[in-house]
Amino acid sequence: MADTPVMLITGASSGIGAETARAAAKQGYRLVLAARSEDKLAGLQKELGGPESVLTVQCDVQNGEDQKRMVSQALETFGRIDAVFANAGRGGEPGGFSGADPDVWKDMILTNILGVGLTIQHCLPALRESRGHLLLTGSAAGRVTIPGSMYSATKWAVSAIGYGVREELRGSGIRVTLIEPGMVDTPFFDKPPAHALKPEDIANAVMYAVVQPAHVDVNEILVRPTPAVE
Repeated sequence: MADTPVMLITGASSGIGAETARAAAKQGYRLVLAARSEDKLAGLQKELGGPESVLTVQCDVQNGEDQKRMVSQALETFGRIDAVFANAGRGGEPGGFSGADPDVWKDMILTNILGVGLTIQHCLPALRESRGHLLLTGSAAGRVTIPGSMYSATKWAVSAIGYGVREELRGSGIRVTLIEPGMVDTPFFDKPPAHALKPEDIANAVMYAVVQPAHVDVNEILVRPTPAVE
């Protein structure tokens, strides 16, 4: 078991994070699953092999101490981290820059930007040791202009973080991949979107990047729903 690779996933309790955990388990990864909700993580742990192969950690990605503890527990339990999927994020609300709730903005910015930065900072020493793989959940919204969308602005920032950390790590052996989904049917939405990707579609994209040989660095994967047939 000591040589079995380990993937750490933030925002792992549902949606893209949970489906990526399932996909990685099928590929033989041991898992470190982090999220604010411990109850949902416990169900995933039981589903995917129990505590011998799945560690769950309650973690608010806005909190540096939580993230430091997450990494420490991962290394104490499994001794290594080979892939990190910085996936935790939250969506916005209607109102645009004219009328949206600034408290929602604050929580979104701290989760989507600061949280990603803290995950990278705390996980990098372990990834340098393993010459591992860093993956970030960006968005198609981080490649286009969406009127009045602070969420889109945060995902532009995630793209910039991905480009910047890739250059910082050039020559280290660590691969960096931006995963950029279009509309995905996740708990972001109260009602399932009529035309959207499924979380497992994004999990498949994550695993495509991860399973490439070490000399192949998949920089970005943009995944959008196929347009509706007219």
